[in-house]
Amino acid sequence: MFFRKDYATPGPGVDPDAPEKTGAARLAEILSLECVSLVKLNFLFLLSCLPVVTIPPAVFAMNQVTRRMVLDQTVLCLYHYKTAFRRDWKRGYAAFFITAVPLVLSGFGLWFYLSRAAANPVLFLPFMLCSTVFLLTLLASTYFYGLLTTGRGVGECLRLALILGGARPFRAALAALSVYGSLVFAVLFLPLSAIYLLLIGFSVPCLLGGFFIRTVLKPLCGEEDSHAAGS
Repeated sequence: MFFRKDYATPGPGVDPDAPEKTGAARLAEILSLECVSLVKLNFLFLLSCLPVVTIPPAVFAMNQVTRRMVLDQTVLCLYHYKTAFRRDWKRGYAAFFITAVPLVLSGFGLWFYLSRAAANPVLFLPFMLCSTVFLLTLLASTYFYGLLTTGRGVGECLRLALILGGARPFRAALAALSVYGSLVFAVLFLPLSAIYLLLIGFSVPCLLGGFFIRTVLKPLCGEEDSHAAGS
């Protein structure tokens, strides 16, 4: 029963002619409507991450499901998660390594060059380069996963994500803070945060990240999202 369909019929008490909510009101509405699905999604994500090597497609599948929530599309949690996991696992691995490798390498470069720059000021130059790569990758990654859910090619999504990361950094920063910041915070406060991580510690930050970038992606993803809504 727990992993059965979330929606058999349209929800009661929803006026189809009511104006669409925006901002905090819209976020609160999504969280209230999808609260059970978010707990299910968090469990599915944790279970599918247990083999460790399956983390990349699990991250991608979770982003697929939360993207549907943000777009107000019907969410059949187990079905949509399993479908994305099995069908798009290659895109999941591509997205994970395209974002993780630059983040790890530039992050190490930040520490390495900064720790030696006091003795040799010339090292501030590679430090600034690593800082730029790290920051741009961090911002672009939030758009990258959102764009990948539209079915575009990986190369095109990467190009658009890099452009948006530099041109529209504020929304990306909010999304990155929601996803990466909340995870770092939870890890620092283990084991007190264990229940939070078990119940909603991955699904809700992922939803928040998608929510913050939705208005930026809307002009780029209108056709794909409309097509996805009917699937």
